[in-house]
Amino acid sequence: MHCINRLPVTCFHLYADNPIEKIFWGRMPVTDAASYLYFSKDSLLQHIVHELKYKGNKALGFFIGRKMGELIIQTHRFHDIDALIPLPLYAARERKRGYNQALVLCEGMASVLSLPILQQAIRRRTSSETQTNKNRIDRWLNMQGKFELHQPDTISGKHILLVDDVITTGATLEACGQELLTAPNTRLSIMTMAYTVK
Repeated sequence: MHCINRLPVTCFHLYADNPIEKIFWGRMPVTDAASYLYFSKDSLLQHIVHELKYKGNKALGFFIGRKMGELIIQTHRFHDIDALIPLPLYAARERKRGYNQALVLCEGMASVLSLPILQQAIRRRTSSETQTNKNRIDRWLNMQGKFELHQPDTISGKHILLVDDVITTGATLEACGQELLTAPNTRLSIMTMAYTVK
């Protein structure tokens, strides 16, 4: 509980036009967007992200996902979500890691929200170079054409919540979201575990 109380909660879920929504202004129609926590280097959250992505700590990811789900319940926003979609990993990377951390977050959220997870709706076509040292334009170019809508019928006419671990420039989520929005009458919202503070 001491560690949980030290986590830097953003409260973005409570209000519109928050920094996450502003990332996508003029780039992609997003109904609602938020991040649970602020991310900075050498912080407790950096340790949590490392545990989730590289140390196989799925229990921690499930717990954080539950907390994210609880945030959604507390707000009038995100009120008509039909399904959760984890940002897909490239298949080879997922095999190497053993799981998709965004899926683990979704599983935690689904346990609170009682929503289906549409894991197969979209695929990652190819791997991409690391985004870590790229600027916003290079990140965007690096992600173009990386996603393929696989089961459009499963999301057509639905309000879907795209889930990922950390958002920086939003280039990866934008590339995935744009592909999801090619399904007819689909609405898109976004939720991430963390937002990178520069």
